[in-house]
Amino acid sequence: MADQADDDRLKALDARIAAAKAAVHGPRRETTDGHKQAQLAWRMVIELVAGLGIGFGIGYGLDALFGTLPIFLVLFILLGFAAGVKTMLRSANEAQSRIIAGQDQTKVARATDDEEDD
Repeated sequence: MADQADDDRLKALDARIAAAKAAVHGPRRETTDGHKQAQLAWRMVIELVAGLGIGFGIGYGLDALFGTLPIFLVLFILLGFAAGVKTMLRSANEAQSRIIAGQDQTKVARATDDEEDD
């Protein structure tokens, strides 16, 4: 019987400690948020550089093939830059929609928890 009483007291103490930690530190958050943002930033940089590189390669190749002034080089670098920016904007919109969807999920979960408390 003493063992059961001790177990109950320990469980109650654990619950109080967990509640106190939650009150002080708040809910645990994922530590990977910073990593996700860094991955997104690197992805966007790589998309821009890839667009410029592909434009440079095509323009240089056409100039070498036709023996022209670097008109194709300049033209395709500008087109590659525009394509890279367009791809970066698409990535940013995808990330923003994921963030908004995550916030909506959090709001739904909070509303469900509040309804259960009533």
